[in-house]
Amino acid sequence: MIKLNAKELRTTEVNPLIAASIRKNPITIVCDNVLDTYNVGSIFRLADAVAAEKVVLCGATLTPPNSRIKKASINTTGWVNWEYAPSAKEALEQLTSNNEQLTIVAVEQDKRSKPFYKVTYTFPLAIVVGNETTGVTQEVLDMADMIVEMPMWGINTSLNVMVSAGIILYEIMKQHTS
Repeated sequence: MIKLNAKELRTTEVNPLIAASIRKNPITIVCDNVLDTYNVGSIFRLADAVAAEKVVLCGATLTPPNSRIKKASINTTGWVNWEYAPSAKEALEQLTSNNEQLTIVAVEQDKRSKPFYKVTYTFPLAIVVGNETTGVTQEVLDMADMIVEMPMWGINTSLNVMVSAGIILYEIMKQHTS
């Protein structure tokens, strides 16, 4: 395992040979109009951490190159495969047309949602996270095979999109590496 200090993390040059040798997990992270560039950059870090196949940035989500995304991602935008789609619905239609076995998991508070830790996740899967204010779009919720949420026991009613994505992605990895 490579351990880098803060300066080394921010100056890591992408090495295509190393990038090609990393075994990817069949996970696609779909950002449905995620507006905060720091959330987007952090999602790239999460995608790298769990070796996700790719990130799909949709709608109003900004894309690299972007200095704030790059800073928050600590250069992982160069290591993580990503693409842009005009909408999350279009992205998911394309993903499912290429892979009929794909499970779509939306992260959202909804009457149909289940606590994230009470669900069995099967590969391949697409995890959809939504806009910081309005959440995952209704058309995407209607396409989802399952909707999961973060139970909230305090006063606040939700967690940051990147925090929720991280918790759920690590639950998925726990289930698949145990």
